[in-house]
Amino acid sequence: MIREFARQLGFEHCGIARAVKLDDDARRLESWLNKGMHGGMKYLENHFDLRIDPAKLVPGAKSVITLLMNYFPAEAQNEQSYQVSKYAYGSDYHEVIRAKLKQFLQLIHEKIGEVHGRGFVDSAPVLERSWAQRSGAGWIGKSGNLITKKGGSYFFIATLITDLELYYDDPFAKDYCGSCTKCIDACPTDAILEDRVVDGSKCISYYTIELKEMTIPSDLRGKFGNWMFGCDVCQDVCPWNRFSQPTKETGFTPLPRVLNFSTKDWEELTEETFREIFRHSPIKRSKFEGIKRNIKFLSAKEATSFDEQLHIQPE
Repeated sequence: MIREFARQLGFEHCGIARAVKLDDDARRLESWLNKGMHGGMKYLENHFDLRIDPAKLVPGAKSVITLLMNYFPAEAQNEQSYQVSKYAYGSDYHEVIRAKLKQFLQLIHEKIGEVHGRGFVDSAPVLERSWAQRSGAGWIGKSGNLITKKGGSYFFIATLITDLELYYDDPFAKDYCGSCTKCIDACPTDAILEDRVVDGSKCISYYTIELKEMTIPSDLRGKFGNWMFGCDVCQDVCPWNRFSQPTKETGFTPLPRVLNFSTKDWEELTEETFREIFRHSPIKRSKFEGIKRNIKFLSAKEATSFDEQLHIQPE
């Protein structure tokens, strides 16, 4: 019945794992944080106990349901323009999937009875990829992305923690990355390390989305390609993504301007127009000032004038 609910709501995968404390993941997360690989994302240091124990989020938790929703677009962006990560082509996935999770819980209440549960989509201290692997969805690749055999890695991961006892799937035990290192070799900033570790403080997505300062280190100039918001390099080169199929979710239909904006359009974008176009887009996360900062970084021709623009102090 749970899997049928997932199918009705448009999720491509539904897997279920027993709610347990993630001790091994806790050690890996602690090591990653201690090495400073989260950069300025200090919020990742918060609520450590909630990240590793689902019962802290839902008292009496028995099951963790993982849901995958494909976001691979049917249309490609103008390659000559500043690039936006594919997940941000359409409406904000938080809004789209959060509404579906509410419907999911409502169906459970209607068909099964009073059940306590909470749904999460990249908005709470939940280790989504670990739960996805535990529920049989796929494996965590060398890029740090969850990869599925049937559809690659262009999926959003949603998690539903509930006190409902269910039948549990076997964890996905195999690693189908093999000896392939395409994602490691292609990463422009060498953010992908050995043993499936990604140094978030080096990732282009970190600098173009998460970084709050109005300066980007000058030694990174020339390494971002045309990536203005996020980065898909590691996914674009992954052989498993040859199986990606266009999403059927209308909420992820690309905004025409995201696909068709020229570099000039982006450069001449006003704050008022930005707010109007991207009010329901993930791009609003960087805010107007962040997008303008990224564009200046990408379009800088001479180091001196660029450093003056962004007030970068020479190293």
